[in-house]
Amino acid sequence: MLPGRGRNGQAARHARLLGTRTAWTPVGDGEFFCPGCGGDRNYQRLTGRRRFTLLGMPVLPRGETGPVVECAACHRHYGTDVLDHPTTTRFSAMLRDAVHTVALAVLAAGGTCSRTALEAAAGTVRSAGFDDCTEDQLGALVEALAQDTGRVFGQPCGAGLAIELHEALDPLAPHLAPAGRESILLQGARIALADGPYTPAERDALATVGAALTICADDVTRLLVAARTPS
Repeated sequence: MLPGRGRNGQAARHARLLGTRTAWTPVGDGEFFCPGCGGDRNYQRLTGRRRFTLLGMPVLPRGETGPVVECAACHRHYGTDVLDHPTTTRFSAMLRDAVHTVALAVLAAGGTCSRTALEAAAGTVRSAGFDDCTEDQLGALVEALAQDTGRVFGQPCGAGLAIELHEALDPLAPHLAPAGRESILLQGARIALADGPYTPAERDALATVGAALTICADDVTRLLVAARTPS
C-alpha cells in the first residue's frame, strides 16, 4: 500500500481539510495566582466562538466556549474557578488581618488586658506583618471595641465579636493547610496563656476561632491542651 493511501493517511488528509477554530474575545482582566507559573500574574478573561474550518477557513459556527482565564505570562488557559484562589499579596493580607482579629478577640475575652498578654499579642501581630503594632495600640483597640459593642470584658464571645472572627477567618480557612489553621489557633492560645490559665471567656473565644477555621471541637481541645505544655 502506498504511503498516504491507508486509513491513517485518509485521517490526516481529512484533518487538513476539516477542523475547528476558536476565536477568543477578551471580556475582562486582572491579577490572579497562576497555578502553572506558581505566582501572581496578570490574566485576561476570554469567551470564545468555535467554527468548523475548511482548508483552514472558518465556514460554519459550532457554538460558544469558555469563559476561560488566560495567563499573560505562560498563555495557558484555566477554568474561571482559578480566580477563587487569592493572589499571594491578597493571601498575605488575609492572614495578617486574621491574626490581628484573633489577638483582639482573645485580649477582649481576657478581661484585664494585662501587660504580659498585650506584649504577647503585639509580638504575634508584628510577626504576622503589622510591623508597627504596639501594646498600647492593641489596648486602645480593645477598649474601643468594648465601647462600640457595649460588651463587658471577660464575658463569653458575643455575637458581634463572633461575626468579626468569622468574617476574618471564613474566607481564609479553605486556602490554609491543616497545620496553618492550627497555627493561628495556637497563636491565640498562647496570648490567652500569657497571663495565666485560660478563663472560660478565653476558651469560648478560642472555640469560636477553631470553628471559623473549620477545626473540629476535639482537635480544638487537643490544641488548647498542647499550648499549655512547654515545648
